[in-house]
Amino acid sequence: MAKKQQEEAPKGSPAWMATFSDLMNLLLCFFVLLFSMSTVDEVKQEKVVASFNQMFSVFDGGAQAIGDGMLISNGVSQLNELDEFINSTGKMDDGEIVSEDVADSTAAAKEQLEEAQMEESETLAEKIQEAVDERNMADEVEVQFTAQFVQLTLKGSLLFDSGSTLLKEEAKPVLDQVGLILERYAEGTIEIEGHTDNVPMSGAKYSNNNELSSGRALSVFDYILSITNLDPANIKHAGRGEYLPVADNATPEGRAKNRRVEIKIYNSLSSY
Repeated sequence: MAKKQQEEAPKGSPAWMATFSDLMNLLLCFFVLLFSMSTVDEVKQEKVVASFNQMFSVFDGGAQAIGDGMLISNGVSQLNELDEFINSTGKMDDGEIVSEDVADSTAAAKEQLEEAQMEESETLAEKIQEAVDERNMADEVEVQFTAQFVQLTLKGSLLFDSGSTLLKEEAKPVLDQVGLILERYAEGTIEIEGHTDNVPMSGAKYSNNNELSSGRALSVFDYILSITNLDPANIKHAGRGEYLPVADNATPEGRAKNRRVEIKIYNSLSSY
């Protein structure tokens, strides 16, 4: 009988050893997991954080990690502060949420472009001023510049008689030299603008200052084309009338300054 019971006894390890082995495996996995979490690659972590920050702008508004933010750490009870949270991460007037980093980058790029435009205009203005001085035209041609263009200003009294759009003969040698300067330095758009004072037209061919300024700009445009090889498609002309004075129209001297023709040479970085 005893021999029969011995033959029927189960084979293998006792049941408690299987349970103990499972427990040891679980503990081993647990400690391996803890070890792996304690050795995070800081470089990769920073890249991940930066990536989320640029795309969603969450960390700028909510501290440095999920759980420390204005809304996250304080729980859903702080949803009444949602607008403040969105504003801190960057919200445009039309409600579009944008990243502060993107906005800063855009502003920096715009500033760099403006600096480059100003440097190019300044360099071009120096070359043109040198050409004007070499031709002894400093009294007839004034050189100024902005980030968009270099401007040549010619006095109206030099170019035209009062109320007329017909070029004076003594103005043509000056325009001949201006044409040479334009051929040499103008690589982009050229704009010719006519300006007047605010004295109303009376008894003249043109009924108002708008027509007079347009006619004068067109006269300079036609003459420049006749003496140069410039592409007409790159030259614009416009009459600006009395609306952009550079001096006080209350004095004869101011009105004389306002009667002028401006030739703008846009640089290669301008928006024109």
